[in-house]
Amino acid sequence: MSKVIAFIHARGGSKRIPRKNIKDFFGKPAIAYPIQAALDSGVFDHVVISTDDQEIAYIAVKYGAQCHYMRPDELANDTATTDEVFQYDVRTMREKGFEFDYACCIYGTSIFLEPEYLKDAAQTISTRDDIGSVISVTEYDFSIFRALVENDKGCLQMREPEHRLTRSQDLPIAYHDAALFYFVPVENYMKEGKVYSEKGIRPAKIPHYKVVDIDTPDDWARAEMMYESLRKLKS
Repeated sequence: MSKVIAFIHARGGSKRIPRKNIKDFFGKPAIAYPIQAALDSGVFDHVVISTDDQEIAYIAVKYGAQCHYMRPDELANDTATTDEVFQYDVRTMREKGFEFDYACCIYGTSIFLEPEYLKDAAQTISTRDDIGSVISVTEYDFSIFRALVENDKGCLQMREPEHRLTRSQDLPIAYHDAALFYFVPVENYMKEGKVYSEKGIRPAKIPHYKVVDIDTPDDWARAEMMYESLRKLKS
């Protein structure tokens, strides 16, 4: 049977929202939400915190994650990429004797992550030999094929003028990264070294109202409004 590990990424040095991964969000630290979603999905043999910060590690373990190592400083700064950290996670757990076939990187402020999203992604990645990753995505709010750009005179022009008269329903659907999770088969990922796999990427499509990439105070405020609205709908 396939073994699967989830890595919750949460460094301690967030600057625009200090300590955002453990900042209180409706009575719980933000990181508690993706940990719970991962545990509730039933997909993972281990849910592991990947952090450089002792307090974050302590809180993550309190909410059900495991801590097997601390991330080195050079992988906890503003320039370290997701792939660099994710590869380190996989390599370190292997060195510690853990065997697993698939891995999932989950961001520590993925407050709106649902267990069903992870279940569906796990099903896709484990039954398709022709793909190298499953990535959470959502549609752009407005078609990128109608984008306007400034020319060298400071005037606006259509980036793709051939679509000026194309009906919106006839334009291709475009997606962007939803910043929730990346699911990969480990062997291929360690060979390629990137979640944007050349082997092939399948989308895990997330609705707009469940997507907010929390990087700024404005993002945090929007997440609070979204959460409150969803809570009222459920009540």
